[in-house]
Amino acid sequence: MSDYEYLEKYLEPSKLAIGLERLKNGEPVQYIIGNVDFFDLNLNVNKNVLIPRFETEELVEKTLKYIAKYFSSTISILDIGTGSGCIALTLKKKLKNCIVDASDISIEALEVAKENAKKNHLEVNFINSDIFDNITKKYDCIISNPPYIAYDEEIMDIVKNNEPKQALYAKNNGLYFYEEILKYASNYLNKKSMIAFEIGHTQSEQIKNIALKYLPNAKIIIEKDLQLRNRFIFIFNN
Repeated sequence: MSDYEYLEKYLEPSKLAIGLERLKNGEPVQYIIGNVDFFDLNLNVNKNVLIPRFETEELVEKTLKYIAKYFSSTISILDIGTGSGCIALTLKKKLKNCIVDASDISIEALEVAKENAKKNHLEVNFINSDIFDNITKKYDCIISNPPYIAYDEEIMDIVKNNEPKQALYAKNNGLYFYEEILKYASNYLNKKSMIAFEIGHTQSEQIKNIALKYLPNAKIIIEKDLQLRNRFIFIFNN
């Protein structure tokens, strides 16, 4: 379905002309409509949150596979940088026995995530936190799709001009948040635990090395996306 057909299908006729003008001016169709489908959830989105992407659906799908393989009882999960809440809410819906906390530094993003939890009748605990600053518990699983674009990296104009820069860019050539999470993760993980990341397709070896610096005994698995690019890394402890 083209963006025009998408607008025609989901916008009221009285709003179509304005929607088409916004589309012509380079605004993503998801922001114009105000929502997007992710797995079998419908999520509100606006310029305070990233638009959920297929790769993040793959991250969730692979994480569910590993949780089913390695954990047998109730699992506790922390989603760092939750944005729209897409990861946290999908895990909460798909897992029968789980407790999910989701954090973000952006209060505006958390408002969107809370709306999405209410909209989809899912119970997730949302925390305003810069990485671990306001986190006080330990978890079986930490999952994150953090900002990972370097400041000098070229990206599509429709992304650069519309989506929140705080959720896109990171210092240290895009590696800052991976290092900050991995540096302190052992303080917030149970003895048997896993970390799941979505990553930039050129970052796998660098992030693997960072993980081994802070978690030298971890088992690390790098997985590819549907385009056969290294886009996910899973780190297992004990």
